[in-house]
Amino acid sequence: MTTTTVTLDDIRQAHERIRSGIYRSPCPPSIPLSDLTGCQIWCKLDLLQRTGSFKERGARNALLLLEPAQRSRGVVAASAGNHALGLAYHGKLLGIPVTVVMPRFAPIVKVATCRRLGARVILEGESFDDARRLAVEMAETDGLNLVHGFDDARVIAGQGTMALEILEDVPDVEVIVVPTGGAGLLAGVATVAKGLRPDIRIIAVEPAAAGSLSASLVAGRPTQVPTRPTLADGLAVGKVGALPFEIAAPLIDRVVTVGEEALSLAVIRLLELEKTVVEGAGASALAAVMGDVGKELAGRRVVLLLCGGNIDLTILDRVIKHGLTADGRLWRFTTQVTDRPGGIAKLTAAIAAAGASVQEIVHDRAFSGPDVFVTSVEVTVETSDRDHVVALYDHLRTAGFVVVPSTAAGPVPTRHG
Repeated sequence: MTTTTVTLDDIRQAHERIRSGIYRSPCPPSIPLSDLTGCQIWCKLDLLQRTGSFKERGARNALLLLEPAQRSRGVVAASAGNHALGLAYHGKLLGIPVTVVMPRFAPIVKVATCRRLGARVILEGESFDDARRLAVEMAETDGLNLVHGFDDARVIAGQGTMALEILEDVPDVEVIVVPTGGAGLLAGVATVAKGLRPDIRIIAVEPAAAGSLSASLVAGRPTQVPTRPTLADGLAVGKVGALPFEIAAPLIDRVVTVGEEALSLAVIRLLELEKTVVEGAGASALAAVMGDVGKELAGRRVVLLLCGGNIDLTILDRVIKHGLTADGRLWRFTTQVTDRPGGIAKLTAAIAAAGASVQEIVHDRAFSGPDVFVTSVEVTVETSDRDHVVALYDHLRTAGFVVVPSTAAGPVPTRHG
């Protein structure tokens, strides 16, 4: 296999090479997501891989391409999550020692899972760059083969096998939407799609908190950008890989940037409509199509790559609440009521009359002002959508309440239409 680029033949060979050890994930149509977006939507469900992400494809291909001596010594990689899991799992299946260097902030569950799968896990540094530096050092000093998570021809070829399966299942696909961090998946998928069907549009999606691909396309070379915490932690890469950028840059039709609110909403939509738990990175494809790009693709045959399902359960509750708030289905406000019998009852009656449901009420007598017969209350309500929030706001004001939306809830949304 070539090492300075990745060809369609490389990816076809990788597909045959890994076929026996990789789940052939389905790519079914989605009626609810099609109704939601106005596009004809199919979902490539690679989150159904054994370790929950597409990363197994590239990991297995890289391991199978090792020379016998390299197999016996083993491999090393720096990863905070899915790449580490894929290497650990397939290393165990193939009898190849795997060492994973993870930053200290790596999710505890992923650290534990890697160890359970037989990998040697080393926690190093406060950033991914710290972990990467140690992995590179270990590769040189211990004679281990370094398997980069995205800037590696073997890995790119493995990831690209997903596109071969998509074209088998949806041969008339018009658009493929690819979550993008380091751009390894993007490079592999674009190589196949454009090689077999040059008319297919390739849309890359990256989080606003880590916009390296956009910056790199402007600069004409891989460019380091600052990153911020993001729900799409699997895409939080500060600099796209040199090889995947070289491959993908001429093949991309568009880059879409999505924010945290859109990512939370996409996770919620997939939970509700597809009954599927998708991590933020995997949900980014839907987040893009739910935005303006979806209007441009109305009626087109679109495949979304739902490529990861390893969302941290400790934050899932927060993600759901954040998504419901963004969707206008949770709203919080403060107001004042008389601190006499019947004060709260009047407020809750007004809320009920508007068709909303009280989730929580918190009293604040100490900081309600000089009138000791008045108390401030912070109220969290369940509503049906943004229009319902507007209707509730108007109804409460008509009933005589001064309503101040909480900062977290944002301003009162404008009525749709």
